[in-house]
Amino acid sequence: MKDMKSLEELIQEQLKPLVRKIDAEAYYAEEFLKSIGKAGFLNSETGVDYSTEVHVVEEISKVCMTTAFNLWCHLASLTYIRNSENSYLKDEILPQLENGHLLGGTGLSNPMKYYAGLEALHLKAKKTNKGYIVDGQLPSVSNLGIDHWFGIIAEVSPDQRIMAVVPCNAEGLTLKAKLEYLGVNGSATYSCAFDGVTIPEKWIVSHDVDSFIVKIRPAFVLYQIPLGLGVTEASIGSIRQVCNKQGGCNDFLTVQPAELEKELAQIRTEVYKLADGQGFLHQWKDLLQMRLLTAYLTAKAAHGSMLHQGGAGYLKYSSPSRRLRESYFLLNLTPTVKHLEKMLHPIK
Repeated sequence: MKDMKSLEELIQEQLKPLVRKIDAEAYYAEEFLKSIGKAGFLNSETGVDYSTEVHVVEEISKVCMTTAFNLWCHLASLTYIRNSENSYLKDEILPQLENGHLLGGTGLSNPMKYYAGLEALHLKAKKTNKGYIVDGQLPSVSNLGIDHWFGIIAEVSPDQRIMAVVPCNAEGLTLKAKLEYLGVNGSATYSCAFDGVTIPEKWIVSHDVDSFIVKIRPAFVLYQIPLGLGVTEASIGSIRQVCNKQGGCNDFLTVQPAELEKELAQIRTEVYKLADGQGFLHQWKDLLQMRLLTAYLTAKAAHGSMLHQGGAGYLKYSSPSRRLRESYFLLNLTPTVKHLEKMLHPIK
């Protein structure tokens, strides 16, 4: 794992001062996100260091899960290209995404639901002599900007689906900002309308997504888990801060920090074990279970923090209330908890 000292410095100096602005004013921490790549944390020239990348997401999430979520979106876009056989994307676009010159989004919320049997695909593609023409609309794609790229999956026919990465400034693509969420509004989330968008061959990640999806979905899920680990640890810290207030009456609450710490340690150990040996690539059910347990633990810890903090946590932009809203976002991030429960327990 890479030296994390510079990561801590980046977080303290470039992210922590912006957290209130991100939460209250929907500020998008674009320059901080680029600094992660510039510092070398995302370089895959000698192979993908999953443990480092998971750790980076976790450390950022302790301070601001909105920005950690943005990094997850970016890591998802890296995953698509890292697993592609497209030399243009791997030689020209991937290095810029890894070195902080460009940022990427995911665009696969709807397709992941499609492959779980929950939704139809929203994007349709027609084959042309030079690539494809794509039409349709994605209701929410995060970590977007004028010079960003993001992944899409579109249906060509009942038997074929393609995957591509698309620049946000592509002709025929219209982005509309979405800022009406309970939290995580600083995530640069947009609805994306495709009106005859030309997708040249050099943007194509895969012509056979039904097979390709199996390669990318493990990392897609793995990178989400540290979002919850970070928020959980920060929530435990918030509980510890007030354990001796009001005559120790917090001792009577049902959610206590020692219990949360034990559960967090168990999940964290298992997650890094899966990441270190890249076992997550072949242990899909175990990975889904870790993702589900993390979401539930994060919600319990954030709720517990609100109870322990009392009136101080009930302030609109307090750290405990922000983490509570972040925890609800994680519960509803694709794959959502109900999506995960369905995949883990398919027969009722």
